Amino acid sequence: MSGNGPTRIEVTYATPRDFQPAAPAAAMRRRRPVLAASLFLLTVLSTLAVGAQFEMAYANNRPPDFLDSNPYASIWREPSLLLLGIPFSFTLMGILLAHELGHYFACRYYGIAASYPYFLPAPTIIGTLGAFIRIRSPIVNRKALFDVGLAGPVVGFLFAVPALAVAIAYSKRIPAEQVDSVIAFGQPLLSELLAMFFRPGVPTEDIFLHPVGRAAWVGLFATALNLLPAGQLDGGHVVYALASERHRRISLTTILALIPLGIFFWPGWLLWAVLLSFLGFRHPTLMDRWEPLDRKRRAWALIAVVIFLLCFMPAPFRLQL
Repeated sequence: MSGNGPTRIEVTYATPRDFQPAAPAAAMRRRRPVLAASLFLLTVLSTLAVGAQFEMAYANNRPPDFLDSNPYASIWREPSLLLLGIPFSFTLMGILLAHELGHYFACRYYGIAASYPYFLPAPTIIGTLGAFIRIRSPIVNRKALFDVGLAGPVVGFLFAVPALAVAIAYSKRIPAEQVDSVIAFGQPLLSELLAMFFRPGVPTEDIFLHPVGRAAWVGLFATALNLLPAGQLDGGHVVYALASERHRRISLTTILALIPLGIFFWPGWLLWAVLLSFLGFRHPTLMDRWEPLDRKRRAWALIAVVIFLLCFMPAPFRLQL
């Protein structure tokens, strides 16, 4: 992902070479929590550095200039600045962790072997490329695949909404024309609705969002990305559970739809189209392939569509040179 972090479920398929003697397997199991914890701490540091940049810019009533300044160089010179990044970092990490734990505990409920969440630190404008878990055992049935796929976006969304609401309610009002920003962030539909409720009469573009709100914005963007109905994204898992025979067709349609979005709104969609094509549409074999979903889960599928529409932005980032 360009500029934000997808949180997809990565499924591994066992081959004869995957079965190793007990001792190496035990050693590998001991290393996995260490790796997960190390990546988590590195991602906390990278998001703290970016968060400090957001916080200093907010205090000075100006947008962060990530093109002309390096937040990591500033932190290297003055490590105490990391403390300024706590509001952004902890909010974002909390949302991403909630998303991944939604997947993880859904797997535990169905007895599906899954890894701890792996976070991806990166020198992006949000400090991370997201997080993922790995599923290491067969999916029990359609219900399990549906619940595991949807649990992450729903839980992450529930954590992001109150953070964004509080930020909108208490953020500064600065006319958009007074904010000379190189990178303009898009406005999801949810931001518009929350602004109408908490800041009636104030245009959304005039709300100078606090770093907590920016972290929530990233959480919403990640939710929209994960709910794209394609491939092995969370939305792709939901589609496969609902109608596996239509999954490939819907995935291809989604990829084709991203092309004009990339041409006219945000070039990053072109990268996503290529990425989804490269990842392919293969899914794990379901132990009970033909078990239909009940009405409650079909209703949740409609809720997932609503969440996607509330979070999706045709142009999440826009350069204003």
